[in-house]
Amino acid sequence: MGNRNQSVLVTGASSGMGRATSLYLAQRGYRVFAASRTPERLEGMHEAIVPLSLDLKSSESIEKLLERSGPVDVLVNNAGYGLVSTVEEVSEAQMYEQFEINLFGLLRMCRAVIPGMRERGGGVIINISSFLGKIGLPLLTFYNASKYAVEGVTDSLRYELRPFGIRVHSVLPGFFDTCFARSNLVTNPATFASDSPYAELTAHLAPQIVAQINGGDDPAEVARIIAGIIEDPDAPARRAAGAKARYFIPMRRELEDEDFEARVRDTYGLE
Repeated sequence: MGNRNQSVLVTGASSGMGRATSLYLAQRGYRVFAASRTPERLEGMHEAIVPLSLDLKSSESIEKLLERSGPVDVLVNNAGYGLVSTVEEVSEAQMYEQFEINLFGLLRMCRAVIPGMRERGGGVIINISSFLGKIGLPLLTFYNASKYAVEGVTDSLRYELRPFGIRVHSVLPGFFDTCFARSNLVTNPATFASDSPYAELTAHLAPQIVAQINGGDDPAEVARIIAGIIEDPDAPARRAAGAKARYFIPMRRELEDEDFEARVRDTYGLE
């Protein structure tokens, strides 16, 4: 069980995997600071959960949050969303916003908590990536790229922070039955327009992705994996979560690029 003297900060905590993780960790005895743009949705969940407002694009917002939370022993970087757009049709604003939240917001959080962890001689950072941080799919190029970057951050920080006793891990979920498809997928109207040169691809692939998310695994699995990483000092660098991740990630390691691409094309009917 958790150490009641340990505090955990979870971003993107008002729904989905962040909400499930906040509740599960609170039930295990941790004090949980549940950060969200909509902290009111977390009121009354559990006596050990402290809802806090957070804007990942604002260093000032992060500083104010940490003034309220005090020292953070575990950071769970969960907040993020998915942009559905082709590269040709994306706008500058859409492109930058995807990385602003999924990558730069994560880096701002790490930058903010690392000094305290380093001074105390330890801590845990868990980055919620995605199996799409190892596997490309059309229409999700920017989400894919942001999660590939999260994997790179995780790898590098493991070297950088190891001398200070700070562990860094990533969790790579597949498709989970959360509000992600309803609230955290942002679609580019140009890509979904009937006169888009990618209209056939979009009409074929987008409904598959939404259906797989809505019919996905229980987010409680991710919560249990996160708790396991926190409580096991020898936890692996990364853990796959959910059926889709456990299917594709080992395959990605085992097959040559061309063979793997052929398997993905076959799975999603991409010809």
